[in-house]
Amino acid sequence: MDKKYPIGEVAKLTGSTVKTIRYYDEIGLLKPTAYTEGGHRLYSSDDIWRLELIATLRYLDFGIDEIHQLMAGELTVEKALAWQIESLEIQANTLVNMIAILRQAEAHGEDSLRYIHDLVNARTVNAENRRQFITDKVEEAHLFEGILSEWRDPLLYYFNKFVVDHPKTSAKQAAAWKELQELLNDPEFIADLKRVELLFLRIVQRPRYNAATWGNKLKHIQERLDSAWRNKCAADSKTVQSIVEDMALLYTNSDQLNPNEDFIQHYVEYFESTQTKPLERCNTLCAIISPQYHQLYKGNLLLYQGIQWRLGQNKRFM
Repeated sequence: MDKKYPIGEVAKLTGSTVKTIRYYDEIGLLKPTAYTEGGHRLYSSDDIWRLELIATLRYLDFGIDEIHQLMAGELTVEKALAWQIESLEIQANTLVNMIAILRQAEAHGEDSLRYIHDLVNARTVNAENRRQFITDKVEEAHLFEGILSEWRDPLLYYFNKFVVDHPKTSAKQAAAWKELQELLNDPEFIADLKRVELLFLRIVQRPRYNAATWGNKLKHIQERLDSAWRNKCAADSKTVQSIVEDMALLYTNSDQLNPNEDFIQHYVEYFESTQTKPLERCNTLCAIISPQYHQLYKGNLLLYQGIQWRLGQNKRFM
């Protein structure tokens, strides 16, 4: 039989701490294989290997959520590595920019602190300028052709709230915004956005609600998705499947009495169309600028998983 190790011995073997190992148990990242009669945790050799792997990923600056998804098989190794490389590249660029600022300030002697303040302010783009930049790009690329003007605010609501109107940013967030601007000048990225837009228009035809009501209902659904994700609800849970039904109703057109099952297939196609390299890079940059945007993305990923499960159920009974 595989030898079982008490938590204190595991901590010594791995160079971790008892407090950390207990925390991983509490959040469901690393559960012990067994317990003593007195209720003390016991870990197997496989558990110790998982703990060492977690430590390695933490050393490489992976977040707890990403490690959880990776080890649960919800996130592919390929995608996890790509995301982390992108994040670290931005951090590296940020450090280069910060060093450049500090070296310039160093030459100003006693006035260096004021110089740093002025230089950073000069490099920081305020919310008004960010919003104008986005408005100009939307018009220039004709992104909303075929969409009534009153639908623009609901469609851009979360991007504006979490990214464009984000308060004063850190050096890392400023670097992410600069790269996002460059991305918005990339023809390949604009072409991907237009393809996604066409799929969205196919889903939303003769909506049941006006734009303002539709936007408010979407906000409520996003709040429920965020709660479901935080509570680690499964894709096939009643909570998530109830959200899927309400989302289908939101996107179903006014001529239909019941949510159209075609929505399920259309939404899968729509979501998968957003998985191109430029669009995924956009999501990564937005997540760096705003942690709230990252939460939004995770909620939408849970919705997609719930819709995939529903689609699989539908096929079983065809």
